[in-house]
Order: sequence, then structure tokens, then C-alpha cells
Amino acid sequence: MDKDNLANEIRSKVDIVDIIGRRIPLVAKGKNFFGVCPFHDDTNPSMSVSRDKQIYRCFSCGASGNVYTFLMQYEHKEFKEVLKDLGELVGINVSGIKINKIPTKYDHLYEAYNLACKYYQNNLASSYGKEAKKYLKERGLDEDVIKKFEVGLSLSNKNALTELLLAKKFDLKDLNEIGLTIDNKDVYNDRIMFPLHDSYGKIVGFSGRIYQKTDKSKYVNTKETAIFKKGQCLYNYHRAIDQARTSKYIIVMEGFMDVIRASSVGIDNAVALMGTALTNEQVKLIKRLSNNVIICLDGDDPGKKAALKVGEILLKENIEAKIVTLPNNDDPDSYILTNGKESFLNLIDSAVFYSDYKINSLKENINFNSDEDLANYINQVISEVVKIDDSIRVEIILKKLAKDYNIGYNTLEKRFQELKSNLKSAPQIVVNKPKRVRKNKYLLAMEQVLYYMLNNDWVIDLVEHEKIIFPSNETRLLTNEIIYYYKKNRVINIADFYTYLQTKPDLLQSLNEIVSSVHKETISKSELFAYFKVIKDYSISQEIKRLEELMKKESDCLKQAKIVEQIRKLKLGDNYNG
Repeated sequence: MDKDNLANEIRSKVDIVDIIGRRIPLVAKGKNFFGVCPFHDDTNPSMSVSRDKQIYRCFSCGASGNVYTFLMQYEHKEFKEVLKDLGELVGINVSGIKINKIPTKYDHLYEAYNLACKYYQNNLASSYGKEAKKYLKERGLDEDVIKKFEVGLSLSNKNALTELLLAKKFDLKDLNEIGLTIDNKDVYNDRIMFPLHDSYGKIVGFSGRIYQKTDKSKYVNTKETAIFKKGQCLYNYHRAIDQARTSKYIIVMEGFMDVIRASSVGIDNAVALMGTALTNEQVKLIKRLSNNVIICLDGDDPGKKAALKVGEILLKENIEAKIVTLPNNDDPDSYILTNGKESFLNLIDSAVFYSDYKINSLKENINFNSDEDLANYINQVISEVVKIDDSIRVEIILKKLAKDYNIGYNTLEKRFQELKSNLKSAPQIVVNKPKRVRKNKYLLAMEQVLYYMLNNDWVIDLVEHEKIIFPSNETRLLTNEIIYYYKKNRVINIADFYTYLQTKPDLLQSLNEIVSSVHKETISKSELFAYFKVIKDYSISQEIKRLEELMKKESDCLKQAKIVEQIRKLKLGDNYNG
């Protein structure tokens, strides 16, 4: 079986909605599914995925393609890698596919971290790790959890890892730059080591925790490097992907041990912050998994304040998270250890919306016997209610306010409308979207004809019968490829045609532009002939321009006369087929 047929067979056995839906949340609307586009800074779902056509397209940035192009761009893989991944997924023998991995300038840095991780794991498993193992066991971490999270141990020897990596021919300058060594010695000494991964599962750093001594620094984390940016990572993200998509929600926690503890009882859809405020890059990662977010930070005052900050950031990205309040100043680690999985899941199920949580938090330090304090409190509450995109919840909250504080509902509703109007009139932050080229009548006609050629066999036959020739070389090439593909396969399938063009990036870009444009589902012959006329008229006008330029350069009177005659015939509408 040749490569194209193998690719088409594999593609026919997967559902693009299922494959994309495992990576970004999709919602069914009519025949298609919609989600937030991962290929640009998208806030509203602008990516459409068609189960019928097995293609996707973003109406904002123009990204489009089939299941292969999506995975290649989303996972930064070559076509053969994606082909092999999907082949293995559907049980088709792909052992014959040879992948020539393209080296990157960071490969040796990832390899250094992989070796460091194995070194630390070996230390923990050796006699040197006896005390560390005892500590981990006392913390309730068994061998399976230790292995799953690749937990290791750095030794008291301040140069052991450095010497090992130098023996493996790594450059000392690189080791210093990526945070494994400092002043030519090991960064981590006598600490339990937790590897940190990027969103693709590559080890990019470590967090080292003290376990048997007193130290001002409870944790020592890898500094920011070329491959490690704290604001672009979430702890355990690569492991949380599958369960987050299955359970339809993601839990955001504060510490690594919180996530590890949750995983130890089978809760694997949790991620942890990297000790920083939630960044835009981290929000994007979260939105790739689910729009249903549970914030479960520590139950103490700093944890509650942090929950408010995280909730506010998510709300600005059109995600109203829910918040869990842990009792007795617990953190998720200690709560699960003391109360168990079911009790923790009950807290998750009873999580409250961020807006309700914030409204409740506004009661703190309010003197309700003071008219001024009460008025300020009610105004603050209404300011939060304005952000809620649910008219029923809005009415419930306003009616409860009216009842609890003996204020007329109409008064509260009037204030609500005032604040809502102010919010609408406030300057809005404009997100710069990729500029779409304004298209003339010919370009629109050309795109429509090519689009319907890709979706209807009879349109291809009609284009050939009418001898439609596009003026631009690029478009003619794409048309020829469509016709060739149709005649070779006796059918046109747009999803497979994307695969066919994988080795022709210029034509693939043209195809993307056509597919991402707006089209009706069907077209009549009369509409198609109207487009033909536009294309022919444009071709004639372009040919007239060419002849007029030619005549300017021509000095021979007889040749000039012939050119004039050609122009006259074209203007009269004599047959012209390009």
C-alpha cells in the first residue's frame, strides 16, 4: 500500500471531532462542533469542526485542514509522526514508516534533564535513598506514586551530577545555563527531586524539597532557562490531559504535593501553579483541557486571596470557575490524607461559582449596622453581579439582597442596569486579530468555484467542459491538482486532498485560504455560471492590459495594428479562454 492510500485509510478510521475534542473542548452547534482555536489568541469559540467533511476551520485566523494538519500544528510534529501515531491508535500496521527526527538546538538540553532525572531516581532506589524513602512513606507516598511522578533524590556530594554529565560529554557552560549546575557544581544537594515537565511531557526543570534538615528554602526550583518558563507550565499538565477531558473539568491546585496526593487516590485531572500568578499562557493551557475549572487552593487566608485572584483572571477570559473552600486551613494534600477521596470529591461537587464566592468574601470586615458600610457592600455586590452572564442567577442574587437587607428590588435592579450600561460604554481592550485581505469580485468568484470543485464532482466536470482557466499561475496549479486527484481517484474528498498536498506547502496554503472563507452548503448551476462569467471577464481585462502594455513597447505599425485588432475583439466579447 502506498503512503497516500495508507494515510487515507488511517484517516477514514478516525473521527476528527473525537481527535480534536481530546485536545480542546468542543460544543455541538447544528451539524458542526465549535471550540476555542488553539492557533491564535482566541477568547470566543471560532474554530468549527465538521464531522461530515472531516475538516476544521477557524473563522478568525484562517487555520484549516484535516486531522493530520491539526495534529501537526497542535503537537509540533512532522506528517510521518502523526501518521504513525494515528495508525497505532486505530490498529493499522505502521511499522514500515521510518521517521527521520529533525534535530533541534535544544535536544541536548532535554537529554541532560532526562539523564539527571534517571540519576536522581537511581539515587532514591539505592541505599543512599533510605531516609528519603522513609520520609516519603511517612507522607503517604507509595512506590507506585514515586515511580509515576519520577521522584528522585539529589545526594550530599556537591559535584556528583555535574561529573556524571561531563563524563557524558555535556558542555559545562550548557549545564550552568540550564540550571543543573551553578559555579560548576550541582545546584541540588540532599533534596527530594520532583521533575517539572512542559505541556508535551518533556522534562525542563526540577523542584528540590528538603526532607531531613532545616533550610530557609523549603523548595529550590530550576531558574528560568531557554526551555523552562514558569509562566508557560503547569505541574502535571501532561498527565492530567486524559482524565480532564473524560471528566469534563480541571482542578487547579497550589502545590506539587497536592496534585500528587490527589493522583494517589485516582484523581488525575489536577494541575498545580508554579508559584506564580496565573499567566495568559497558563490560561490557554487550561482552556485547551476544559472550560469547567475548579480552583482548590489552600484553605488559609493567603489561599483564599489567591483563589480570588485566579478566579478573576479566568473570568476575564470568559471562564467562570468554581471554588472549593477547604476547612480548618487545610490544603488538598492534608485534607485528602485525613478525609479520603470521597469526602474530597464531595467538596468538588459542592464547589461554588467564583462570583458567589467573591460576593460572600465581600462580607468580611463589613459593619452591617453602618448605613455607609452596608451601601458600599451592596454596590460592590452589584458590581460583581454585572459580570455574571446568566439572567436567572442575576435575578436570584438581587432578590436575595433585597430580602436580606430590606431594600426594594426595583432599586437594586435600577443600580444593576446603571452599572451594566457603564460597563458596556467603558473602553474595551481590542485583541489584534490576523488581518484578512479584502478580496475583489474575481478573488471571491475564484474561491467559490475552487471550493465547490473540492466538494462536488459535477463542478469539476463543468469547469473542464467550460474550459475555465484562472489567470493566476498558483490558482491554475491548484485547479490542475484537483482535476488530477479527481481523475486518479474517481472521487474528490477534501479531507484526503489535504493529505495529498502535504508535500506542496504553497498549494496547501492556498487551499487553507479557500476552505477558511465563507461558503454556502450548496450551489446551483446558474450561480456557478455567474462565477464563471466573473472569472472570464477578469481574464479578458487582464489580457487587454497585457496587450496594451505590449503595444506601448511595439514600434512596428503592422504589429501594432494586429494588437489593436486583438484588443477590439476582446472588448466585443469574442471567445477568449485564456
